[in-house]
Amino acid sequence: MTTPPTGGASRATPPPTTTEEASTGQLISQLTEQVSRLVRDEARLAQAEMTQKAKRLGTGAGLFGGAGLFGFLGLCVLVATFVLLLDLVLPAWLAALIVAVVLFAAAGVLALVGKKDVQKGTPPVPTEAIASTKADIATVRESARR
Repeated sequence: MTTPPTGGASRATPPPTTTEEASTGQLISQLTEQVSRLVRDEARLAQAEMTQKAKRLGTGAGLFGGAGLFGFLGLCVLVATFVLLLDLVLPAWLAALIVAVVLFAAAGVLALVGKKDVQKGTPPVPTEAIASTKADIATVRESARR
């Protein structure tokens, strides 16, 4: 037969063997401790998950940035190709001017479409989530009054 170890937490009171034997104060103390531990554990889990996702997001953003750079360089070569193609039938300066005007027109159209989308997205507040939360709070308050 082994003897129980004498070291350890001497101030901690062992939990009662069953909940029927525990007093209300002990049960509330256990509940508070368990809820507190649960919240801390969930916060640690959320922090670890967000750290991992942030690392992946950073790597993905870097790769997208590299892809964007190479795409931009490819577009520049394509624009130069159009200029050289028009140079076969027009003077070089006129070919470059025509391609520049077309590019500026495309940029203007994209800017106008982007401006409309930005206006639809402002203000950047989750209005639907706020409304849903307010409805939930009102429902809980109404249930508590009954």
